Amino acid sequence: MSLVELIAQADERGLAASGLACLDRCVPLLGGDDEILRPLWASLSDAGDADDWGAALEQARGKLGGADEYDESVEDEAAVLARRMLAAAPADRSAGEVRLWADACSVAALQIHRLLDPMDDPASSVDSRREGRTEGMSPLVAAELRRQVTVLEVLAGHGAGGLRRALEVSIEGRRVLRAVVSRRARRG
Repeated sequence: MSLVELIAQADERGLAASGLACLDRCVPLLGGDDEILRPLWASLSDAGDADDWGAALEQARGKLGGADEYDESVEDEAAVLARRMLAAAPADRSAGEVRLWADACSVAALQIHRLLDPMDDPASSVDSRREGRTEGMSPLVAAELRRQVTVLEVLAGHGAGGLRRALEVSIEGRRVLRAVVSRRARRG
């Protein structure tokens, strides 16, 4: 099943976790620590409350810098895309709100990985990758696509019980992106 189909079939929790996982993997671009989004993950558990999501989101925005606290002209494109993911996160965790956000985060995260991958991706956009056309895909983008699919499949199959695995997948991706960002900084 393609990533687009998985997003279309996901429930509210799966969508919120999908968008959050994409954002979480991109935290190194925002200068945040590994625990900054943990309260948002906790709000998705059975013990969490939908109201916790909005409060945790505001707290994360405060720690990572709000949308109006950065200048797109001085930040690279990857960091701008990550900031936009954070800025666009809905305070209301309703299915309609998070579906749009999860879809946008999916595209943004793949585009970020495409920008940071030293190998060229011959596809004209990440849309074809999300629809399942993966031939010739660059390694960093391929890994991000697999992570997005895994998060959605785990949550579809296990509900709240899949959150731990989704978080593990996100942590792995964050480490990879942090290493890529670090290598770029040393070269640049």
